[in-house]
Amino acid sequence: MTTINRRSLLLAGLGLAGGGALAACSGPKGGSAALVGPSGSAVAAAETKRATGGAERTVRLTAAATPVDLGGTTVNTWTFGGQLPGQEIRLTAGDTLVAQLANHLAAPTSIHWHGLSLRNDMDGVPPVTMREVPAGGSFDYRFIADRPGTYWYHPHVGVQLDRGLYGPLIVEDPHEPLKYDDEWVVVLDDWLDGVTGTPDEAFAELSKGMGGMNHGMGGMDHGSGGMDMGGMDMGQSPSSTGGGMSMKFMLMGATSPLLGGDAGDVNHPHHLINGRLPAAPAVKQAKPGARVRLRIINAGGDTAYRVALGGHRLTVTHSDGYPVEHQEVDALLLGMGERYDVLVTLQDGVFPLVSLAEGKNATGTALIRTGSGQAPEPSFRPTELDGRLLTADQLRADQGVRLAARTPDVTHRLQLTGGMARYDWSINGRRFDMNDPAAGAFLVGQGQRVRLEFTNASEMWHPMHLHGHTFQVGDTGPRKDTVIVKPKQRIVCDFDADNPGQWMVHCHNAYHGESGMMGLVAYRA
Repeated sequence: MTTINRRSLLLAGLGLAGGGALAACSGPKGGSAALVGPSGSAVAAAETKRATGGAERTVRLTAAATPVDLGGTTVNTWTFGGQLPGQEIRLTAGDTLVAQLANHLAAPTSIHWHGLSLRNDMDGVPPVTMREVPAGGSFDYRFIADRPGTYWYHPHVGVQLDRGLYGPLIVEDPHEPLKYDDEWVVVLDDWLDGVTGTPDEAFAELSKGMGGMNHGMGGMDHGSGGMDMGGMDMGQSPSSTGGGMSMKFMLMGATSPLLGGDAGDVNHPHHLINGRLPAAPAVKQAKPGARVRLRIINAGGDTAYRVALGGHRLTVTHSDGYPVEHQEVDALLLGMGERYDVLVTLQDGVFPLVSLAEGKNATGTALIRTGSGQAPEPSFRPTELDGRLLTADQLRADQGVRLAARTPDVTHRLQLTGGMARYDWSINGRRFDMNDPAAGAFLVGQGQRVRLEFTNASEMWHPMHLHGHTFQVGDTGPRKDTVIVKPKQRIVCDFDADNPGQWMVHCHNAYHGESGMMGLVAYRA
Protein backbone atom coordinates (compact mmCIF):
# COMPACT_ATOMS: atom_id res chain seq x y z
CA MET A 1 0.00 0.00 0.00
CA THR A 2 1.47 3.35 -1.04
CA THR A 3 -0.95 5.87 0.46
CA ILE A 4 1.01 6.65 3.61
CA ASN A 5 4.30 7.03 1.77
CA ARG A 6 2.68 9.29 -0.84
CA ARG A 7 1.23 11.53 1.85
CA SER A 8 4.50 11.62 3.78
CA LEU A 9 6.41 12.73 0.69
CA LEU A 10 3.87 15.47 0.03
CA LEU A 11 4.06 16.76 3.57
CA ALA A 12 7.84 16.66 3.63
CA GLY A 13 7.90 18.75 0.46
CA LEU A 14 5.52 21.29 1.93
CA GLY A 15 7.51 21.54 5.17
CA LEU A 16 4.36 21.74 7.27
CA ALA A 17 4.65 22.18 11.01
CA GLY A 18 1.13 21.11 11.92
CA GLY A 19 -1.02 23.69 10.17
CA GLY A 20 -3.05 23.38 6.99
CA ALA A 21 -1.55 22.52 3.64
CA LEU A 22 -3.59 24.72 1.33
CA ALA A 23 -3.59 28.36 0.39
CA ALA A 24 -5.48 28.26 -2.91
CA CYS A 25 -7.25 25.77 -5.12
CA SER A 26 -8.69 25.37 -8.55
CA GLY A 27 -12.41 26.05 -8.57
CA PRO A 28 -14.82 23.48 -9.95
CA LYS A 29 -14.96 25.37 -13.29
CA GLY A 30 -11.28 26.19 -13.49
CA GLY A 31 -9.56 29.34 -12.32
CA SER A 32 -8.47 29.73 -8.71
CA ALA A 33 -9.94 30.89 -5.45
CA ALA A 34 -8.15 31.83 -2.25
CA LEU A 35 -9.32 29.61 0.60
CA VAL A 36 -9.64 30.08 4.32
CA GLY A 37 -6.61 28.33 5.78
CA PRO A 38 -7.16 25.72 8.51
CA SER A 39 -5.27 27.96 10.98
CA GLY A 40 -6.35 31.27 9.47
CA SER A 41 -7.81 34.28 11.21
CA ALA A 42 -11.39 33.31 10.26
CA VAL A 43 -10.96 29.98 12.05
CA ALA A 44 -9.60 31.69 15.15
CA ALA A 45 -12.47 34.19 15.09
CA ALA A 46 -15.06 31.39 14.87
CA GLU A 47 -13.45 29.66 17.84
CA THR A 48 -13.78 32.75 20.02
CA LYS A 49 -17.53 32.75 19.36
CA ARG A 50 -18.07 29.24 20.71
CA ALA A 51 -19.67 28.81 24.11
CA THR A 52 -16.95 29.08 26.74
CA GLY A 53 -16.72 29.19 30.49
CA GLY A 54 -16.33 25.45 30.87
CA ALA A 55 -13.51 23.48 32.37
CA GLU A 56 -10.32 22.37 30.66
CA ARG A 57 -10.03 18.59 30.37
CA THR A 58 -6.68 17.02 29.55
CA VAL A 59 -6.40 13.42 28.34
CA ARG A 60 -3.42 11.48 27.06
CA LEU A 61 -3.93 9.07 24.17
CA THR A 62 -1.06 6.73 23.34
CA ALA A 63 -1.32 4.97 19.99
CA ALA A 64 0.64 1.71 20.09
CA ALA A 65 0.73 -1.84 18.80
CA THR A 66 -0.68 -4.05 21.54
CA PRO A 67 -2.26 -7.46 22.11
CA VAL A 68 -5.97 -7.29 22.92
CA ASP A 69 -8.18 -10.02 24.36
CA LEU A 70 -11.50 -10.01 22.51
CA GLY A 71 -12.89 -12.61 24.90
CA GLY A 72 -10.94 -15.84 24.57
CA THR A 73 -9.27 -14.71 21.33
CA THR A 74 -6.18 -12.50 21.59
CA VAL A 75 -5.17 -10.41 18.59
CA ASN A 76 -2.27 -8.10 17.87
CA THR A 77 -3.61 -4.74 16.76
CA TRP A 78 -3.23 -0.98 17.23
CA THR A 79 -5.06 0.74 20.07
CA PHE A 80 -5.17 3.86 22.17
CA GLY A 81 -3.85 2.95 25.60
CA GLY A 82 -3.98 -0.81 25.07
CA GLN A 83 -7.78 -1.03 25.40
CA LEU A 84 -10.64 -1.63 23.02
CA PRO A 85 -12.51 0.63 22.55
CA GLY A 86 -10.14 3.40 23.61
CA GLN A 87 -10.85 5.33 26.79
CA GLU A 88 -14.16 7.15 26.96
CA ILE A 89 -13.70 10.91 26.89
CA ARG A 90 -16.53 12.74 28.64
CA LEU A 91 -16.96 16.52 28.65
CA THR A 92 -19.64 19.07 29.37
CA ALA A 93 -20.67 21.40 26.55
CA GLY A 94 -18.42 24.47 26.68
CA ASP A 95 -15.41 22.55 28.00
CA THR A 96 -12.04 22.71 26.30
CA LEU A 97 -10.48 19.38 25.42
CA VAL A 98 -6.71 19.06 25.43
CA ALA A 99 -5.92 15.65 23.94
CA GLN A 100 -2.23 14.80 23.97
CA LEU A 101 -1.51 12.20 21.30
CA ALA A 102 1.70 10.20 21.67
CA ASN A 103 2.37 8.06 18.59
CA HIS A 104 4.23 4.90 19.57
CA LEU A 105 3.31 3.18 16.31
CA ALA A 106 5.80 2.43 13.55
CA ALA A 107 3.61 4.48 11.18
CA PRO A 108 2.23 8.04 11.14
CA THR A 109 -1.29 8.62 12.45
CA SER A 110 -3.79 11.30 13.51
CA ILE A 111 -7.05 11.72 15.42
CA HIS A 112 -10.28 12.94 13.84
CA TRP A 113 -13.08 14.00 16.20
CA HIS A 114 -16.06 12.55 14.36
CA GLY A 115 -19.21 14.66 14.38
CA LEU A 116 -17.86 17.63 16.30
CA SER A 117 -18.10 21.17 14.99
CA LEU A 118 -14.63 22.27 16.04
CA ARG A 119 -11.85 24.53 14.81
CA ASN A 120 -10.55 23.38 11.43
CA ASP A 121 -6.89 22.90 12.35
CA MET A 122 -7.89 20.38 15.05
CA ASP A 123 -9.95 18.16 12.72
CA GLY A 124 -7.11 15.66 12.31
CA VAL A 125 -7.11 15.12 8.53
CA PRO A 126 -3.62 14.98 6.98
CA PRO A 127 -2.60 16.70 4.78
CA VAL A 128 -5.69 18.94 4.56
CA THR A 129 -5.85 20.36 8.10
CA MET A 130 -2.55 19.18 9.59
CA ARG A 131 0.42 17.01 8.84
CA GLU A 132 0.55 13.43 10.05
CA VAL A 133 1.88 12.77 13.53
CA PRO A 134 5.02 10.77 12.67
CA ALA A 135 6.12 7.54 14.26
CA GLY A 136 7.57 8.47 17.64
CA GLY A 137 6.04 11.94 17.46
CA SER A 138 3.31 13.71 19.38
CA PHE A 139 0.64 16.35 18.88
CA ASP A 140 -1.68 18.22 21.23
CA TYR A 141 -5.24 18.74 20.03
CA ARG A 142 -6.96 21.65 21.74
CA PHE A 143 -10.50 22.83 21.00
CA ILE A 144 -13.82 23.85 22.56
CA ALA A 145 -16.59 21.25 22.43
CA ASP A 146 -19.69 23.40 22.53
CA ARG A 147 -22.37 21.02 21.26
CA PRO A 148 -23.73 18.19 23.46
CA GLY A 149 -24.07 14.77 21.89
CA THR A 150 -22.66 11.33 21.22
CA TYR A 151 -19.45 11.49 19.18
CA TRP A 152 -16.29 9.41 18.74
CA TYR A 153 -12.66 9.66 17.69
CA HIS A 154 -10.53 7.69 15.23
CA PRO A 155 -7.55 8.15 12.86
CA HIS A 156 -7.85 9.70 9.41
CA VAL A 157 -4.80 8.07 7.82
CA GLY A 158 -5.18 5.19 5.38
CA VAL A 159 -7.45 2.42 6.67
CA GLN A 160 -6.24 2.66 10.27
CA LEU A 161 -9.88 3.09 11.34
CA ASP A 162 -10.35 -0.65 10.78
CA ARG A 163 -7.86 -1.50 13.51
CA GLY A 164 -8.54 -0.76 17.18
CA LEU A 165 -7.79 2.96 17.11
CA TYR A 166 -11.12 4.43 18.19
CA GLY A 167 -13.08 5.45 21.26
CA PRO A 168 -16.26 7.26 22.34
CA LEU A 169 -16.46 10.99 23.02
CA ILE A 170 -19.50 12.12 25.00
CA VAL A 171 -20.38 15.80 25.41
CA GLU A 172 -22.98 16.17 28.13
CA ASP A 173 -25.71 18.79 28.16
CA PRO A 174 -25.52 20.90 31.36
CA HIS A 175 -29.29 21.37 30.99
CA GLU A 176 -30.12 17.81 29.97
CA PRO A 177 -33.87 17.59 29.24
CA LEU A 178 -34.05 13.79 29.24
CA LYS A 179 -34.86 11.90 32.44
CA TYR A 180 -33.06 8.60 32.96
CA ASP A 181 -31.38 6.60 35.73
CA ASP A 182 -28.31 5.15 34.04
CA GLU A 183 -26.32 5.25 30.83
CA TRP A 184 -24.36 2.79 28.67
CA VAL A 185 -22.12 3.63 25.73
CA VAL A 186 -22.26 0.85 23.12
CA VAL A 187 -19.62 0.68 20.38
CA LEU A 188 -20.16 -1.67 17.42
CA ASP A 189 -17.31 -2.89 15.23
CA ASP A 190 -16.42 -5.37 12.51
CA TRP A 191 -13.05 -7.05 13.04
CA LEU A 192 -10.32 -8.70 10.97
CA ASP A 193 -7.05 -7.21 12.28
CA GLY A 194 -4.74 -9.89 13.67
CA VAL A 195 -7.15 -12.66 12.65
CA THR A 196 -6.97 -13.00 8.87
CA GLY A 197 -4.45 -10.23 8.28
CA THR A 198 -4.42 -6.45 8.46
CA PRO A 199 -6.67 -3.75 7.00
CA ASP A 200 -3.76 -2.63 4.78
CA GLU A 201 -3.57 -6.13 3.31
CA ALA A 202 -7.34 -6.18 2.83
CA PHE A 203 -7.23 -2.83 1.02
CA ALA A 204 -4.36 -3.99 -1.20
CA GLU A 205 -6.44 -7.00 -2.28
CA LEU A 206 -9.62 -4.98 -2.84
CA SER A 207 -7.72 -2.35 -4.82
CA LYS A 208 -7.00 -4.90 -7.54
CA GLY A 209 -10.72 -4.88 -8.31
CA MET A 210 -12.81 -7.70 -9.68
CA GLY A 211 -12.34 -7.03 -13.39
CA GLY A 212 -10.48 -10.28 -13.92
CA MET A 213 -12.81 -12.49 -11.97
CA ASN A 214 -14.69 -13.68 -15.03
CA HIS A 215 -11.75 -15.99 -15.64
CA GLY A 216 -12.60 -19.24 -13.91
CA MET A 217 -15.96 -17.99 -12.58
CA GLY A 218 -18.26 -18.30 -15.55
CA GLY A 219 -18.06 -14.75 -16.89
CA MET A 220 -19.97 -13.01 -14.11
CA ASP A 221 -21.81 -9.80 -14.91
CA HIS A 222 -20.24 -6.85 -13.14
CA GLY A 223 -23.06 -4.53 -14.14
CA SER A 224 -22.38 -0.80 -14.24
CA GLY A 225 -20.00 -0.77 -11.33
CA GLY A 226 -21.06 -3.40 -8.85
CA MET A 227 -21.13 -7.13 -9.39
CA ASP A 228 -24.24 -9.19 -9.95
CA MET A 229 -23.73 -12.42 -8.04
CA GLY A 230 -27.25 -13.61 -8.75
CA GLY A 231 -27.81 -14.26 -5.06
CA MET A 232 -24.89 -16.70 -4.96
CA ASP A 233 -23.80 -17.54 -1.42
CA MET A 234 -20.03 -17.47 -1.49
CA GLY A 235 -19.77 -17.99 2.24
CA GLN A 236 -17.38 -15.99 4.42
CA SER A 237 -14.23 -18.06 4.34
CA PRO A 238 -11.01 -17.05 2.56
CA SER A 239 -10.85 -18.41 -0.97
CA SER A 240 -9.38 -17.92 -4.41
CA THR A 241 -10.87 -17.67 -7.86
CA GLY A 242 -10.11 -20.21 -10.53
CA GLY A 243 -7.89 -17.59 -12.19
CA GLY A 244 -5.67 -17.41 -9.13
CA MET A 245 -6.92 -14.07 -7.81
CA SER A 246 -6.67 -13.85 -4.02
CA MET A 247 -10.00 -13.61 -2.19
CA LYS A 248 -8.72 -13.77 1.36
CA PHE A 249 -10.48 -10.56 2.37
CA MET A 250 -13.12 -9.96 -0.28
CA LEU A 251 -16.69 -10.74 0.80
CA MET A 252 -19.08 -11.95 -1.87
CA GLY A 253 -22.76 -12.80 -1.80
CA ALA A 254 -23.64 -10.40 1.04
CA THR A 255 -26.90 -8.72 0.05
CA SER A 256 -29.57 -6.70 1.82
CA PRO A 257 -32.80 -5.29 0.35
CA LEU A 258 -32.71 -2.77 3.21
CA LEU A 259 -29.40 -1.41 1.86
CA GLY A 260 -30.50 -1.63 -1.76
CA GLY A 261 -28.40 -4.65 -2.78
CA ASP A 262 -24.74 -5.35 -2.04
CA ALA A 263 -24.18 -5.16 1.73
CA GLY A 264 -20.39 -4.95 1.93
CA ASP A 265 -16.97 -5.62 0.45
CA VAL A 266 -14.88 -7.05 3.27
CA ASN A 267 -14.88 -10.40 5.03
CA HIS A 268 -14.71 -9.52 8.74
CA PRO A 269 -14.57 -12.78 10.70
CA HIS A 270 -15.78 -11.16 13.96
CA HIS A 271 -18.36 -8.59 15.02
CA LEU A 272 -17.80 -6.93 18.37
CA ILE A 273 -19.75 -4.92 20.90
CA ASN A 274 -17.49 -2.91 23.22
CA GLY A 275 -14.51 -4.93 22.07
CA ARG A 276 -15.95 -8.34 22.98
CA LEU A 277 -16.98 -11.43 21.04
CA PRO A 278 -20.49 -12.90 21.48
CA ALA A 279 -19.06 -15.91 23.36
CA ALA A 280 -17.62 -13.61 26.07
CA PRO A 281 -19.86 -10.55 25.87
CA ALA A 282 -19.66 -7.19 27.56
CA VAL A 283 -22.24 -7.02 30.37
CA LYS A 284 -24.16 -4.03 31.69
CA GLN A 285 -25.40 -4.46 35.26
CA ALA A 286 -28.55 -2.51 36.07
CA LYS A 287 -31.68 -2.58 38.20
CA PRO A 288 -35.05 -3.79 36.96
CA GLY A 289 -37.28 -0.85 36.14
CA ALA A 290 -34.32 1.44 35.49
CA ARG A 291 -34.60 3.85 32.60
CA VAL A 292 -31.31 3.62 30.72
CA ARG A 293 -29.87 5.78 27.95
CA LEU A 294 -27.95 3.76 25.37
CA ARG A 295 -25.51 5.74 23.25
CA ILE A 296 -24.86 3.49 20.23
CA ILE A 297 -21.89 4.13 17.90
CA ASN A 298 -21.07 2.22 14.71
CA ALA A 299 -17.26 2.24 14.51
CA GLY A 300 -17.15 -0.44 11.80
CA GLY A 301 -15.15 -0.24 8.60
CA ASP A 302 -17.56 -1.94 6.18
CA THR A 303 -20.71 -3.03 8.04
CA ALA A 304 -24.17 -1.62 8.71
CA TYR A 305 -25.74 -3.00 11.87
CA ARG A 306 -29.36 -3.71 12.75
CA VAL A 307 -29.58 -3.36 16.55
CA ALA A 308 -32.19 -4.64 18.98
CA LEU A 309 -32.51 -5.44 22.68
CA GLY A 310 -34.31 -8.71 23.34
CA GLY A 311 -37.64 -8.29 25.15
CA HIS A 312 -37.65 -4.48 24.91
CA ARG A 313 -38.66 -1.59 22.70
CA LEU A 314 -36.37 1.38 22.17
CA THR A 315 -37.32 5.06 22.24
CA VAL A 316 -35.07 6.92 19.80
CA THR A 317 -34.14 10.39 21.10
CA HIS A 318 -31.04 11.49 19.14
CA SER A 319 -29.31 10.84 15.84
CA ASP A 320 -25.66 11.82 15.39
CA GLY A 321 -25.81 13.87 18.59
CA TYR A 322 -28.89 15.96 17.72
CA PRO A 323 -32.37 15.50 19.23
CA VAL A 324 -35.20 14.11 17.12
CA GLU A 325 -38.92 13.75 17.69
CA HIS A 326 -39.11 10.59 19.78
CA GLN A 327 -40.12 7.30 18.17
CA GLU A 328 -40.60 3.90 19.75
CA VAL A 329 -39.19 1.06 17.66
CA ASP A 330 -38.02 -2.55 17.95
CA ALA A 331 -34.74 -2.13 16.07
CA LEU A 332 -32.67 0.49 14.31
CA LEU A 333 -30.15 0.55 11.47
CA LEU A 334 -26.74 2.24 11.79
CA GLY A 335 -24.31 2.78 8.95
CA MET A 336 -20.63 3.26 9.65
CA GLY A 337 -20.06 6.52 11.51
CA GLU A 338 -23.70 6.94 12.60
CA ARG A 339 -24.78 7.22 16.24
CA TYR A 340 -28.18 6.85 17.87
CA ASP A 341 -29.28 7.55 21.44
CA VAL A 342 -32.22 5.54 22.76
CA LEU A 343 -34.06 5.21 26.07
CA VAL A 344 -35.23 1.86 27.39
CA THR A 345 -36.98 0.82 30.59
CA LEU A 346 -35.45 -2.46 31.71
CA GLN A 347 -37.32 -5.57 32.70
CA ASP A 348 -36.12 -8.17 35.23
CA GLY A 349 -33.70 -10.78 33.88
CA VAL A 350 -30.88 -11.17 31.36
CA PHE A 351 -31.33 -9.65 27.91
CA PRO A 352 -29.18 -9.76 24.77
CA LEU A 353 -28.28 -6.58 22.93
CA VAL A 354 -27.62 -7.85 19.41
CA SER A 355 -26.01 -6.14 16.42
CA LEU A 356 -26.91 -8.01 13.25
CA ALA A 357 -24.36 -7.40 10.49
CA GLU A 358 -26.87 -6.37 7.83
CA GLY A 359 -26.75 -8.73 4.87
CA LYS A 360 -23.75 -10.64 6.25
CA ASN A 361 -25.46 -13.31 8.39
CA ALA A 362 -23.36 -12.63 11.50
CA THR A 363 -23.91 -10.92 14.84
CA GLY A 364 -22.30 -9.16 17.75
CA THR A 365 -23.77 -9.60 21.23
CA ALA A 366 -23.67 -7.88 24.61
CA LEU A 367 -25.84 -8.48 27.69
CA ILE A 368 -27.90 -6.35 30.04
CA ARG A 369 -28.39 -8.10 33.38
CA THR A 370 -30.93 -6.83 35.90
CA GLY A 371 -31.54 -10.07 37.79
CA SER A 372 -31.03 -13.81 37.76
CA GLY A 373 -31.34 -15.83 34.62
CA GLN A 374 -29.43 -17.73 31.99
CA ALA A 375 -27.73 -15.84 29.18
CA PRO A 376 -28.90 -16.89 25.71
CA GLU A 377 -26.59 -18.65 23.28
CA PRO A 378 -24.10 -16.36 21.51
CA SER A 379 -25.88 -16.90 18.20
CA PHE A 380 -29.33 -15.97 19.59
CA ARG A 381 -31.26 -13.42 17.54
CA PRO A 382 -34.20 -11.72 19.26
CA THR A 383 -37.46 -11.39 17.37
CA GLU A 384 -37.20 -7.61 17.74
CA LEU A 385 -34.63 -7.62 14.92
CA ASP A 386 -37.54 -8.33 12.56
CA GLY A 387 -39.97 -5.93 14.22
CA ARG A 388 -40.49 -2.24 13.55
CA LEU A 389 -37.16 -1.08 12.15
CA LEU A 390 -36.09 2.56 12.21
CA THR A 391 -34.03 4.16 9.46
CA ALA A 392 -32.99 7.81 9.33
CA ASP A 393 -35.56 8.76 6.69
CA GLN A 394 -38.35 8.09 9.22
CA LEU A 395 -37.03 10.68 11.68
CA ARG A 396 -37.87 14.36 12.09
CA ALA A 397 -35.54 16.84 13.72
CA ASP A 398 -36.65 18.19 17.07
CA GLN A 399 -38.17 21.62 16.55
CA GLY A 400 -35.43 23.22 18.65
CA VAL A 401 -32.65 22.17 16.25
CA ARG A 402 -34.51 22.30 12.93
CA LEU A 403 -32.95 24.62 10.36
CA ALA A 404 -34.98 27.72 9.53
CA ALA A 405 -36.51 27.59 6.06
CA ARG A 406 -34.18 29.25 3.57
CA THR A 407 -33.40 29.01 -0.12
CA PRO A 408 -29.91 27.57 -0.65
CA ASP A 409 -27.28 30.08 -1.75
CA VAL A 410 -25.21 27.36 -3.38
CA THR A 411 -25.96 23.78 -4.42
CA HIS A 412 -23.27 21.16 -4.94
CA ARG A 413 -24.17 17.91 -6.67
CA LEU A 414 -22.15 14.92 -5.49
CA GLN A 415 -22.65 11.88 -7.67
CA LEU A 416 -21.31 8.75 -6.00
CA THR A 417 -19.50 6.77 -8.67
CA GLY A 418 -17.29 3.74 -9.20
CA GLY A 419 -17.66 0.08 -8.40
CA MET A 420 -16.13 -3.25 -7.54
CA ALA A 421 -14.86 -4.09 -11.03
CA ARG A 422 -11.98 -1.62 -10.78
CA TYR A 423 -12.48 -0.59 -7.14
CA ASP A 424 -12.52 3.00 -8.31
CA TRP A 425 -14.90 4.58 -5.78
CA SER A 426 -15.16 8.31 -6.41
CA ILE A 427 -17.29 11.47 -6.36
CA ASN A 428 -18.39 12.89 -9.72
CA GLY A 429 -16.05 10.42 -11.40
CA ARG A 430 -13.00 11.96 -9.67
CA ARG A 431 -10.99 9.86 -7.25
CA PHE A 432 -9.71 12.09 -4.45
CA ASP A 433 -5.99 12.73 -4.64
CA MET A 434 -4.13 13.44 -1.40
CA ASN A 435 -1.36 14.96 -3.54
CA ASP A 436 -3.83 17.62 -4.71
CA PRO A 437 -6.62 17.78 -2.10
CA ALA A 438 -8.18 21.00 -3.40
CA ALA A 439 -8.68 19.81 -6.97
CA GLY A 440 -12.40 20.03 -7.71
CA ALA A 441 -13.20 21.38 -4.23
CA PHE A 442 -16.80 22.29 -3.44
CA LEU A 443 -16.53 26.00 -2.65
CA VAL A 444 -18.75 27.78 -0.11
CA GLY A 445 -18.90 31.21 1.48
CA GLN A 446 -19.21 32.15 5.14
CA GLY A 447 -22.88 32.49 6.12
CA GLN A 448 -24.28 30.71 3.07
CA ARG A 449 -27.00 28.08 3.19
CA VAL A 450 -25.36 25.18 1.36
CA ARG A 451 -27.16 22.28 -0.27
CA LEU A 452 -25.42 18.95 -0.91
CA GLU A 453 -27.29 16.68 -3.31
CA PHE A 454 -26.01 13.12 -3.00
CA THR A 455 -26.97 10.90 -5.95
CA ASN A 456 -25.78 7.32 -5.82
CA ALA A 457 -24.93 6.15 -9.35
CA SER A 458 -23.13 3.06 -8.06
CA GLU A 459 -24.45 -0.39 -7.19
CA MET A 460 -23.60 -0.16 -3.49
CA TRP A 461 -24.74 1.89 -0.50
CA HIS A 462 -22.51 4.60 0.95
CA PRO A 463 -22.63 6.29 4.41
CA MET A 464 -21.65 9.85 3.48
CA HIS A 465 -20.02 11.92 6.23
CA LEU A 466 -19.39 15.68 6.37
CA HIS A 467 -16.73 17.06 8.70
CA GLY A 468 -17.16 20.14 10.86
CA HIS A 469 -20.90 20.61 10.27
CA THR A 470 -24.28 18.99 10.83
CA PHE A 471 -26.72 19.03 7.93
CA GLN A 472 -30.47 18.56 7.88
CA VAL A 473 -31.79 15.70 5.75
CA GLY A 474 -34.62 17.06 3.61
CA ASP A 475 -36.94 19.82 4.80
CA THR A 476 -37.72 18.49 8.28
CA GLY A 477 -35.57 15.37 8.58
CA PRO A 478 -32.98 14.72 11.27
CA ARG A 479 -29.85 16.80 11.82
CA LYS A 480 -26.95 14.50 11.00
CA ASP A 481 -23.33 14.39 9.90
CA THR A 482 -23.50 10.90 8.35
CA VAL A 483 -26.30 9.65 6.09
CA ILE A 484 -26.84 6.39 4.20
CA VAL A 485 -27.29 6.84 0.44
CA LYS A 486 -28.58 3.68 -1.23
CA PRO A 487 -28.02 2.72 -4.88
CA LYS A 488 -29.95 4.95 -7.30
CA GLN A 489 -31.11 7.12 -4.39
CA ARG A 490 -30.94 10.92 -4.23
CA ILE A 491 -30.72 12.62 -0.83
CA VAL A 492 -30.72 16.38 -0.27
CA CYS A 493 -28.87 17.75 2.77
CA ASP A 494 -28.67 21.42 3.82
CA PHE A 495 -26.29 23.11 6.24
CA ASP A 496 -25.30 26.62 7.22
CA ALA A 497 -21.70 27.52 6.44
CA ASP A 498 -20.79 28.76 9.91
CA ASN A 499 -17.49 26.97 10.57
CA PRO A 500 -14.76 28.26 8.23
CA GLY A 501 -11.96 26.11 6.93
CA GLN A 502 -11.45 23.11 4.67
CA TRP A 503 -13.60 20.09 5.44
CA MET A 504 -13.74 16.56 4.10
CA VAL A 505 -16.93 14.99 2.76
CA HIS A 506 -16.51 11.27 2.16
CA CYS A 507 -17.87 7.76 2.30
CA HIS A 508 -17.36 6.32 5.78
CA ASN A 509 -16.75 2.86 4.42
CA ALA A 510 -13.03 2.95 5.27
CA TYR A 511 -12.11 1.14 2.06
CA HIS A 512 -14.30 3.23 -0.25
CA GLY A 513 -12.98 6.47 1.23
CA GLU A 514 -9.35 5.42 0.95
CA SER A 515 -9.97 4.26 -2.62
CA GLY A 516 -11.08 7.77 -3.58
CA MET A 517 -14.71 8.50 -2.56
CA MET A 518 -13.75 11.75 -0.84
CA GLY A 519 -14.14 15.43 -1.58
CA LEU A 520 -13.36 18.78 0.01
CA VAL A 521 -15.84 21.45 1.12
CA ALA A 522 -13.72 24.61 1.24
CA TYR A 523 -14.54 28.15 2.36
CA ARG A 524 -13.51 31.03 0.14
CA ALA A 525 -11.33 33.59 1.88
